[in-house]
Amino acid sequence: MAVTAQQVKELRELTGVGMMDCKKALAETDGNIEAAVDWLRTRGLAKAAKKAGRVAAEGLVGVAIEGNRGAIVEVNSETDFVGRNEQFQGIVSNVSKLALDAAGDVGKLSEMPYPGSGRSVSAEITDAIATIGENMNLRRTSSIVVSDGVIGNYVHNSVKTGMGKLGVIVGLESTGDKAVLAGLGKQIAMHIANTNPLSVSPDDIDPAIVERERAIFTEQANESGKPAEVVAKMVEGRVRKFFEESTLLAQIFVIDGENKVGDVVKNAEKDAGAPIKVTGFVRYALGEGIEKQETDFAAEVAAAAGVK
Repeated sequence: MAVTAQQVKELRELTGVGMMDCKKALAETDGNIEAAVDWLRTRGLAKAAKKAGRVAAEGLVGVAIEGNRGAIVEVNSETDFVGRNEQFQGIVSNVSKLALDAAGDVGKLSEMPYPGSGRSVSAEITDAIATIGENMNLRRTSSIVVSDGVIGNYVHNSVKTGMGKLGVIVGLESTGDKAVLAGLGKQIAMHIANTNPLSVSPDDIDPAIVERERAIFTEQANESGKPAEVVAKMVEGRVRKFFEESTLLAQIFVIDGENKVGDVVKNAEKDAGAPIKVTGFVRYALGEGIEKQETDFAAEVAAAAGVK
């Protein structure tokens, strides 16, 4: 099939690889962008694609904690200005608190009564659109509950308490000292914000992701021309490294730069006076996964001013 200029442009933005290599990768993979990324990675021409790098969407991420429950929401707007609007911030704050009872169900959250208005959350947002003059939407929500313990949290680029451009909640299950757990929970949440792990441990990582990485590692190792048994060891070594880099408990703790997160948790058990288990985490970066249409700002201003 013919490779289009738009496909080449998209692949270049995803990988940072040169135009001719992108064109060749697309030709080899029948125009499949994801397969082309893997083709480039196999040949050492591109690192893992991070879609968040080409994402632009505005609004706020909100976090709410109540006892052993934590919730996180993302409410989007068209421009960054709205994120600094007090009415919009109030909506994000209230919706975050309501999300504690929504159990991660964004549809349920949308239909919950908005406090003091007699409207649902979705109707309140629709009403705010008319007032603020910009499109907005409740995009997603998640929650974490522990039977005993704490919900650690961290908000980056905070504009007000509990809301900013990036938010993390993490569950620590433990009967130990709550003050110790709270301190540890915040540090782990900060670590997650920084490293964006795929899962808590290798046991709960998506098998499809592991198989995709293994296939790439295998093809790379096969190109070395070494015997099959050596190739197999090379692949397993790279898979182990992938787990170490991509799963929370195996990562090096960014706070001290020396110990694995799993060891930090284990060591904290002495001060907490009880075992500690990281049950899960949620990390929301504002706008990730949303592609914002590219615009020519100068042309927009000229058009608005009636200049040809």
